[in-house]
Amino acid sequence: MKKIVGSLLIAITGGIIAVTAYSLIINKKSNDIPADTTRYTPAYLTNMPGSVTPLVLPDFTAAASNTVHAVVHIQTEYQRKSSVYDYFFDFRDFFGERSPRSGPSPIIATGSGVIISPDGYIVTNNHVVTESDKVEVTLNDKRTFTASIIGTDPSTDLAVIKIDAKDLPYLVYGNSDQLQVGEWVLAVGNPFNLTSTVTAGIVSAKARNINILGSPDGSAIESFIQTDAAVNRGNSGGALVNTMGELVGINAAIASGTGYYAGYSFAIPVNIVRKVVEDLKEFGTIQRGFLGVSIRELDSKLAQEEGITDIRGVYVAEVTDNGSAREAGIRTGDIIINIEGIAVNSTSELLEIIGQHRPGDKVNVAVKRNNKDLTFNVTLKNRDGNTKTVKREDVDLASLLGASFEPVSKDVKSDLGIDGGLQITSLRDGKLRNAGIRQGFIITQVDGKPVKSREELAKILNGKKGGVLIEGIYPNRTRAYYGFGM
Repeated sequence: MKKIVGSLLIAITGGIIAVTAYSLIINKKSNDIPADTTRYTPAYLTNMPGSVTPLVLPDFTAAASNTVHAVVHIQTEYQRKSSVYDYFFDFRDFFGERSPRSGPSPIIATGSGVIISPDGYIVTNNHVVTESDKVEVTLNDKRTFTASIIGTDPSTDLAVIKIDAKDLPYLVYGNSDQLQVGEWVLAVGNPFNLTSTVTAGIVSAKARNINILGSPDGSAIESFIQTDAAVNRGNSGGALVNTMGELVGINAAIASGTGYYAGYSFAIPVNIVRKVVEDLKEFGTIQRGFLGVSIRELDSKLAQEEGITDIRGVYVAEVTDNGSAREAGIRTGDIIINIEGIAVNSTSELLEIIGQHRPGDKVNVAVKRNNKDLTFNVTLKNRDGNTKTVKREDVDLASLLGASFEPVSKDVKSDLGIDGGLQITSLRDGKLRNAGIRQGFIITQVDGKPVKSREELAKILNGKKGGVLIEGIYPNRTRAYYGFGM
């Protein structure tokens, strides 16, 4: 009996000692943890095994503060809008278009814009202001101005407008080439006609082609930045900025079946924006440089057909006669690996890089040919096959007729069975629009004389008095005739 009682006392004493020691250890560890820190990452997520590091959350306050005052609200008025425009850009829900209530009341649409200089230059989307009869801009401080349209570019869905003001807050350009998937970005705009509103997200993807610009001649540049930052009605034309408050894109579209945000939004990269803005401010129209190739995405099927082992780059399906690439030595079947040292693995990436250059610019193009790496210095040409910039006279012509023009591409001419023509890429209030002509129309003859370039059209209309008869064809093969007075 004495042995049993002794063993029991030893066991109880050992238990008390163990509990006391455990309590002392736990209290010591608790005292080692700072009292003002509430969030920690697991030890396996840190560089030092067993260490505890505070979780650092991103701070957007400085970027938002620097951005909101440089983003404006845009309201536009239309008497009518061409059906071709609505077919190419079904953004009506996104940028807030509302149908007229009755009679001749104008259509009212809303969007956003970004101030890019202190003297009142603003960049927005082409689909926000094109064909508008009136553009009104409201600043974040509630001042309102009537804006003039400096120029538009349907091929990138960008436009530049200007208000008569000074010392305005503005955004500085970032570098969209350096933007990385997973990087934090802010979308700033005027959804629902409110003052500037900020939402946050990350870059979900780059160089997205979502086939919304619908350029009939294939000149559209679609290489969107995809983000999950929420954008809604009125955000179209607003700013996409990085955490430093630098402009990295112009919001243009959302993925939605209802017109409201459903998970993804798309922005035009700022490196394209910068070039388009410079062109429109200096020339009033776009100076496009072309590589002079037809290209295809390189996938496993094409690689098998052509005996290609390394599926990287963009496949050159055809080299244009008298084009820049042919003159430099690039051939059909070459695989473009990079341009200016930037890797290209899709047609969108290639178009984005080339779209940042003007005719006459030289670009370094690296290709793979028969498993050999070659490089070529290519001098870009315009669509007319030379390195000249568009003349000032062409800008005056566009102002006179209320339209922008591009020569018809070789593929479109072959498809429609025509040997020339001048295609209308955008329409504003003017003689052509008032005559009933719609965007996309190809002018083939004026007063019975063939038209193949802007110069020929300007020559025919120079000093013209009285009636003008225009003949042409739409991309859907519908032929049409229009008349107007000079």
